[in-house]
Amino acid sequence: MDAPLASVLIGCGVSPKAEELFPYGADKVYVIDDPSLDNFLCDSQVNILEDLINRFSPSILIASATTQGRTVMPMLSARIGCGLTADCTELSIDPGSGKLIQTRPAIGGNVMADIKTRGRDPQMCTVRPKSKRPLCPDMSRKGELIKVCPSSNLMVSALEYLGFSPETSVGLPIQEAEIIISGGKGMKNSKNFAKLEELARLLGGTVGASRMAVDLGWAPYSAQVGLSGKSVTPRLYLAFGISGAVQHIAGMSGAETIIAVNHDPEAPIFRVADLSIQGDALEILDGLIESLKKRQS
Repeated sequence: MDAPLASVLIGCGVSPKAEELFPYGADKVYVIDDPSLDNFLCDSQVNILEDLINRFSPSILIASATTQGRTVMPMLSARIGCGLTADCTELSIDPGSGKLIQTRPAIGGNVMADIKTRGRDPQMCTVRPKSKRPLCPDMSRKGELIKVCPSSNLMVSALEYLGFSPETSVGLPIQEAEIIISGGKGMKNSKNFAKLEELARLLGGTVGASRMAVDLGWAPYSAQVGLSGKSVTPRLYLAFGISGAVQHIAGMSGAETIIAVNHDPEAPIFRVADLSIQGDALEILDGLIESLKKRQS
């Protein structure tokens, strides 16, 4: 697409981050840096973005489908009267019309739908984090840093920030982890599933889960991998007792190396695995934990 790419940074103390965006393709970076934006308050961010849209008239507006992006973008689309395609996994440009083609799962994740936004610009969408690996940075690229000072009334919020309590888990957040140890229904119960945390500690990884494991209450939703959870691209993805539904595979197939353990020789996950191990997931997990403990002692 023959158009400049601009990024927007909103927050407190975000200015130093602006220069990091140019090597990844940004031509311009609009920075709104103010102490009043230290904590996330969605209405003030919507006010600021609406003002930027009115001033600079972008043709496309993309945000990450994080908790914040999923909060701000629907409010913004309603405010300016534009359509919004949520949770996309692929973006492309129609060579004929020049319109943005937004691809996202539909009908319970069983099909992938291509969507074009009708009506006025900007064409708006959110993109699932980690659905693609980042571009290799070009450290020679430079761009234009534009500091924006919105009027004070735009940053006034009707909300009050009370505090933040992070969820406790083993390792990094799942989308930042280089090693993910995931379990599914084949772990049989919550006690067995908890053994994955021990393996994650030994390997310096993070625990993930299939949707079935989350639905059974063995793991929190924040650990769910798949179209209805998180898309991940770790260096190593270890799957114990996961058969490999289409929705789960779509969320982890971008891993560099996939090792799958399942008793079923026809398990769909074996089709995408780099190493397939047919056997009892619990026995293999126990053996692996014991071997690692001996090696580290």
